[in-house]
Formats: sequence, C-alpha cells, structure tokens
Amino acid sequence: MLVLEYKAVVKPNQVKAIDEAIRTSQFVRNKVLRYWMDNHGIGKKELYQYNTQLRAQFWFVKHLNSHACQASVENVERAIHRFFDNCKKKKPGKKGYPRFKKNCRSVEYKQSGWKLHSSKRRLNFIDKKGIGEVKLLGKWDIHTYPVELIKRVRIIRRADGYYVQFCLKADSQQNAPFTTSEVGIDVGLEYFYSDSNGNHEENPRYLRKAEKDIKRVQRKIYKKKKGSSGRRKARSVYARKHLKVTRQRNEHAKRLARNLCLANAKVVLEDLNISGLVRNHKLAKSISDASWYNFRQWLEYFGDKFGREIIAVAPHYTSQECSNCGIKVQKSLSTRTHSCPHCGYIEQRDVNAAIVILSRATTEGHSGSNANGDVSSTSVGRKTCRGKKRR
Repeated sequence: MLVLEYKAVVKPNQVKAIDEAIRTSQFVRNKVLRYWMDNHGIGKKELYQYNTQLRAQFWFVKHLNSHACQASVENVERAIHRFFDNCKKKKPGKKGYPRFKKNCRSVEYKQSGWKLHSSKRRLNFIDKKGIGEVKLLGKWDIHTYPVELIKRVRIIRRADGYYVQFCLKADSQQNAPFTTSEVGIDVGLEYFYSDSNGNHEENPRYLRKAEKDIKRVQRKIYKKKKGSSGRRKARSVYARKHLKVTRQRNEHAKRLARNLCLANAKVVLEDLNISGLVRNHKLAKSISDASWYNFRQWLEYFGDKFGREIIAVAPHYTSQECSNCGIKVQKSLSTRTHSCPHCGYIEQRDVNAAIVILSRATTEGHSGSNANGDVSSTSVGRKTCRGKKRR
C-alpha cells in the first residue's frame, strides 16, 4: 500500500463536522468491542450484524457512511486477531487485549462516501455528516494514479490541523543502484548508530534539545483557568511542540534508513525488544528520543522498496563478544573501547558490536516483513530470539 498525505484546508463548520465523524467512528468501535466482550465466541459475521443494528438504533451513526462504520468494525477485528495470535505464539508479557478508545483522532472511509474533484486538489465527502468539500495542500502526485486504486481515505486530526491520507494499492518498488556491500549496524545512545565499517551517526537528541522550551510552554497551561479558551490555546501550543519533535525524529530516521538501503545490498541489525528496554526508568526517555523502532520500520520499508535484504539477529552479548576471536570480554557501560586480552584486538565498542552483528547474519530474508504495510507491524527479516540488549 502507498500512502499519500495532504494538508486539508477546512472551515469552522467543517471542523465540527469532522470531529463529529471521528467521535461517531470511535463510538461504533467501542460499542462493537463491548458487544464482543459480552458475547464470548462470536465471530466476524455477528460483529457486522451488530454494526447494522447500531445504524438502525442511532441516527448519528446512520449519518456516517456505512463503509466508514465497517472500517471501525475492521479495527476491532484486527485487534482481536492480534490478541489471539499473541496468545498462540505465547508472546512474553502482555498479550495486547483489545481496549476501548478514548481519544480517537481519525475516521476512515473506504471506496464510498467521498468524491475526488477532477482537479485532484479538492475532496468532497458526501455522507450526511456535512463535511462537504475540503481543499488539499501538498506536492504528492495523486493525479497520476487512477481513482480505482484508492482503497481508503482517512481524515486525521493533529495538533496543527487536519490531514487527508489516500491509501493506494500501488507498487512502491523502485530500481536501486547495484551493489554487493553488506553492513551491520549497532544502535546506541552515544551515537545513533555505528556500522561495521567504522562510521558513526550522531544522535540528534531532538527531545532533549527542545525539552526546556516544552516545559516552559507546559507551565503556561496550569496558569490558565480550567475550561477557558486561554487554557485550550496553551494546550494547542504545547501539543505542536511535541508534534515538531515527532516529525524531526521521523525525518531523521527516514533519511538514514533510505541512505543505508541505497548503499548496501544487506543491512543487519539487532532484534531488540524496545518495549522491554524502556522499562528502565533511567534510560527510557533517551531510548524513546533515539526512536530505534521507527528507524527499524523505515529500514524495513526501504528494504522492500529497493529490493534490499534486511535481517534481524539475536542481540545477546553483541557488545561483549570479540569480533576477531569470538571470546566474550566482559565490560561495563562506561568502557567505550573493546580491548581483547586473548587476541589483542582493539576497536571502538560500538563498531566491534556492529561487526559481530554482521557476522551473525543468515541467508534468510524478509520472512516476517511488513514493508508493504498491508497488515499490522511485524518483525523485519528473520525473527530470532528477543531479549534485552546487554551492554
């Protein structure tokens, strides 16, 4: 699936209509989930039948396009399947039992309920919610694709406005320069990553740099009266600060992942359990700020796009093992140079780990890849053993 996003120019009355559509979509999802919880053993058919009952019972649900309601049911269905799959696979820890949504920020239409203008710069929503025609701002080439390829249309509410996403069933693969080079990468906090060739990528630390300004803006919220327009505006400013940091992280991860996949035929990385690593309250903020998981997702995406091999290997003792002789050399986190007493090999700690990661690569490729984005996120490459990263 290919996703093209545009900024939507909306009027105040359209803002109310979009928010109402989002609330209705959330209402349908939560009601269907409640119905599944109260009736054990029901399947897909019963969930859609209950959605039909909701449309007959509530007028505001009937005003939302029927396919948009079905998309909410599909979200519940995916959450249920994900939960049962995790149970069957005996995933350690929480299995992801479906939860109710409190603050949904998007509504999804299928192939009905909307009509694209001939100029491809305006989109008209034709259900009874009253959204109407919205103007689209962006440089994407939606006009080069047939309308039949647009399978989903989403309206997303963010801190700085509303956005429209087009999900197209199109091939995103591109030809990349021929290369036979291979690289192993070791992500970290001192450097964003170090590769097996001895190169280091600096860690930008976007949240740390913006933290002082974010805290200043956050303090202003509590100086405003609850329920006032001033407090609402202060919250909006605070949300935009965090949104900027999120976009900076995403663009940084995207740029590095694209360059790695263009320059190398095989990229090997660690199969880290990020959710387990962030339980360390001393490092959680720094790990989240580094955005390792986002970086891995973009590696997976560009690996599929350019036909590259992305492999994830077990992370155990990659920093302790000597890349020259294979002997484990115990070292603390403060020790940044690997010095092997057995063979005399000396190397920077992260570079040594990257070489070990590359040596653990197998010939298997994208057995669990989700680069095309058709289903929920899965591990990239060959999924081996998950574990905490021992440094």
